[in-house]
Amino acid sequence: MNTNNYVIIDGMPVEINGEKNLLELIRKAGIKLPTFCYHSELSIYGACRMCMVENEWGGLDAACSTPPKPGMQIKTNTGRLRKYRKMILELLLANHCRDCTTCNNNGKCKLQDLAITFNIEGVRFPNTAAKPKIDDSSNCITRDQNKCILCGDCVRMCNEIQNVGAIDFAHRGSKMTISTAFDQPIASSPCVGCGQCAAACPTGAIVVKNDKNKVWEALDDKNAKVTVQIAPAVRVAIGKELGHSNGENTIGKIVAALRRMGFDEIYDTSTGADLTVLEESNEFLKRLEAGESTMPLFTSCCPAWVNFCEKNYPELLPNVSTCRSPMQMFASVIKEQNKTSSRRPVHVAVMPCTAKKQEAARDEFKVDGVPNVDYVITTQELIQMIKESGVVFADLEPEAVDMPFGTMTGAGVIFGVTGGVTEAVLRRLSSDKSSTSLMTIAYQGVRGMEGVKETKIMFGDKELRIAIVSGLKNAGDLIERIKAGKHYDFVEVMACPGGCISGAGQPFTSQEEKEKRGKGLYSADKLSNIKRSEENPLMMSLYNGLLKGRVHELLHVHYADSVKEEN
Repeated sequence: MNTNNYVIIDGMPVEINGEKNLLELIRKAGIKLPTFCYHSELSIYGACRMCMVENEWGGLDAACSTPPKPGMQIKTNTGRLRKYRKMILELLLANHCRDCTTCNNNGKCKLQDLAITFNIEGVRFPNTAAKPKIDDSSNCITRDQNKCILCGDCVRMCNEIQNVGAIDFAHRGSKMTISTAFDQPIASSPCVGCGQCAAACPTGAIVVKNDKNKVWEALDDKNAKVTVQIAPAVRVAIGKELGHSNGENTIGKIVAALRRMGFDEIYDTSTGADLTVLEESNEFLKRLEAGESTMPLFTSCCPAWVNFCEKNYPELLPNVSTCRSPMQMFASVIKEQNKTSSRRPVHVAVMPCTAKKQEAARDEFKVDGVPNVDYVITTQELIQMIKESGVVFADLEPEAVDMPFGTMTGAGVIFGVTGGVTEAVLRRLSSDKSSTSLMTIAYQGVRGMEGVKETKIMFGDKELRIAIVSGLKNAGDLIERIKAGKHYDFVEVMACPGGCISGAGQPFTSQEEKEKRGKGLYSADKLSNIKRSEENPLMMSLYNGLLKGRVHELLHVHYADSVKEEN
């Protein structure tokens, strides 16, 4: 150890090795210092003051905003600090809704956890909170200002990572709140439904819109035939809360659980992703060969990205692929298959994404006023339903999805991680179908959790330039570079950093755990017998049967046209 490069923490020397603040150093030392407002990917705010430490002169410093300096001596656990933290918790609870048992965040609330950790047995101060102000206007999230502790996590997420700016601090002092502009309902704001604010919120002031009771009602209806599709990213995120490790592929157990809950037919959205690969690659080739001005081609799988484009860059909508998302493509096929059923067809989608709820409600995806996807539930909601049903998930034997749409490829599975759509399309376009080619594509810069990735590949005698972005701020920055003259042929955009594995409908976890989810999807791809979408035998059957003469009707959409109609 370099004796000139360490900090004494609770009497123990801890080496400084690139840590940006004392909090990182303290956690490296194995000490779990409480925080509300600290997220490593967000800017330092230092509002909650829970991470205060005592320095050698008796002063208090916020560990999250204090850089470590050689020779510093700090204490993290003194009687003074414990009293200080308990006082902060009491003051927060004094103005906080205490209906914990009926809160959507019950059991996942950081305020609740810390109240237990610090043994808060009572609150000495009167509850001065106003009556709950619920904003239920969005299809994607629900806001309850009475549960807000003003940590600012949602504001920084919305502004710094997503560059949406739907919410911000309003007013000052004791009247400070987090609000939309002019206190409008969130649905009237620039919100795109990505839900990352809900993922960052530690207390349940912003939560995912809960639609599970509507699904239960459908399952209890004897006159309804209830089908369900499961998105690729769900399988690697659900297990941690149900007795499995994070990143483990639990698709077989999810199918078994859904079957016991009463779903009539269960499918994998990866099949819909295979349709998307075929349609999107065909569209790309047509544009490339025609030398259209509407290049680059932007992917259209992510509804929050489509919303972001509509609200901020409507001039780029002609560049957005006309392909429906895998969820909507597959829903069209399933609804068409079941339209002659003697029972009322009800289709449910289990998604990692909150914006999928808004996508399902769009008029473009309704037939005679009836949505192709009746209900979207997130991974979090499915976990709740499994627990409510009494099914012991860890004890289930894996089961297969149903026919006739039970065949999918590894290319469809990797749609759930950033770069997956691009890799699947490149597999389709490549003339070399060998296993070596698969590995070459994987190592051409399309994989990894970076927010911006660029790669170049040869297609015939033409060099294709490809960009892959996740996080809407990164998308906005890339668009500005394109406007300034930067050339790309194909751009994949995912609103959530890291792709669907980090969707706001997933159980919230650390960056390291999200990476495990991505690895889980690539492992599932390796175990798949079919790696390319065009080799899925179901595709030929669909194109020669149900889709014959109706490909554009059932698999495509024109967002630019819908915006013109609204205007």
